[in-house]
Amino acid sequence: MIVRAPLPPPVWLEPYDAIDKSVVCPQALAYPELLPKNSMTKENCLIANVYVPNTQKKNLSVAVYVHGGAFIVGYGDALKYTHLLDTKDMIVVTFNYRVGVHGFLCLGTEDAPGNAGMKDQVALLRWVQKNIASFGGNPEDVTILGYSAGSASVDLLMLSKSAEGLFHRVVPESGGSLAAFSIQRDPLEIAKTYAKQLHFSDVDDIHSLGHFYKTTSLEVLLSDSFFLRTDSTFMFSPCVERDIGEETFLTESPLTILKEGKYKKLPVLYGFANMEGLFRIDLFNVWKQKMNTRFSDFLPPDLQFKSDVEKEEVANEIKKFYFGDKPVSEENVLGYVNYFSDVIFTFPMLWATKLHVEAGNNQIYLYDYSFVDEDVPLVPHTTVQGANHCAQSMAIADGKNFTHSDESLATPEYQKMKKIMREIWHNFIKTGKPVPEGSSLPAWPAAGADRSPHMSLGQKIELRGVLLEERTRFWEDIYQRYYREPVPPKPASHFEL
Repeated sequence: MIVRAPLPPPVWLEPYDAIDKSVVCPQALAYPELLPKNSMTKENCLIANVYVPNTQKKNLSVAVYVHGGAFIVGYGDALKYTHLLDTKDMIVVTFNYRVGVHGFLCLGTEDAPGNAGMKDQVALLRWVQKNIASFGGNPEDVTILGYSAGSASVDLLMLSKSAEGLFHRVVPESGGSLAAFSIQRDPLEIAKTYAKQLHFSDVDDIHSLGHFYKTTSLEVLLSDSFFLRTDSTFMFSPCVERDIGEETFLTESPLTILKEGKYKKLPVLYGFANMEGLFRIDLFNVWKQKMNTRFSDFLPPDLQFKSDVEKEEVANEIKKFYFGDKPVSEENVLGYVNYFSDVIFTFPMLWATKLHVEAGNNQIYLYDYSFVDEDVPLVPHTTVQGANHCAQSMAIADGKNFTHSDESLATPEYQKMKKIMREIWHNFIKTGKPVPEGSSLPAWPAAGADRSPHMSLGQKIELRGVLLEERTRFWEDIYQRYYREPVPPKPASHFEL
């Protein structure tokens, strides 16, 4: 298995018929129904899909979408965005990048320096810079957008020196650079843990460990999807790299870069759905008892404690905040939803919003998407509905939902909402503002360090104040006391002669 940076794309001297669109990168088959029909899994999987409107105009805006899938599954065309072409003034690019251990094994060695999947994304953006004018696009007018892990990706791209200058606006949809799932805390430890899970024992010798990953079949390496981990991570993801003399993607933690303001400030459209934690609702019946037995198993790994006693005390403090003095049960299932919303998605994004503004970025536009209609099911054991993980991304994309591509089956209310959402995204891609002057939508000022104002995108579109104030303040206090920085892989402990 090769986990180095991608090679430069080939040069074609004759027109190349690029029709192999069902290629996907090797990945755990957690959700085979979401893969394209007749998909072909190849290690050499880096393809791009360029959607161009039927127009003679040149210098069109370019929207590059990064797919989601927890950094372990997914492919470029998992969602399609042809409706963004309806205005005939932009091009949409989707693409594959390597995922899971194939994209994010991070040993700090020549064969596995780390962040191969992110280097794929940078390579795609460089390809766009070089080639998009041939499709009628403007390389000086590129917006990067992403949902879920793709959202965390574009958030990270904003902080990487290797990607600077390759894009001009950023739209992270439900996922941020400060989330525990976005950065491996200790990539060498994670690589060792997974190798042991696969019955390899000589994990403390970096050369043996590297040889194991290099020679073990992808079928074996991709046998675990990591979706059932209780710590709100999916094992392999981007890492802080050790500099080994070749181009790196990230050599400092996102928090350090944000705090020091050492990155190019760009317009950002930042937000999430109001019940992101529904992402974990299918596990509620399995996990509620585990949470009651030992809630500390559900803490994210970007928290560290002096002792097990302290860890249990903090776990109980967090459990009490979401569930009161009662056990986790059907009665307080919304506490369960909010917990996973905050840990995986909302707090990391709101924390970053504050840091962006404090670093001098006055172009952060914040929203909360809460639109529901009769097709949205009730939250189990309640009488309320909520917008699930990446619901806003689905409102932008083609189709009724992730599994039904026929938009005409959507309710009239949702069709209207999709139209409004596409208008907002179109505005931002074209101007860097979600609501430019002259729009019929409510005025939408940039957010301040207090995470206010934000636009509520629900049954009504209205400007509101601070977003999730109490929950954000609670987690700010926890992270101030217990935050654990990610570390790069340590160098080999012996010298080679």
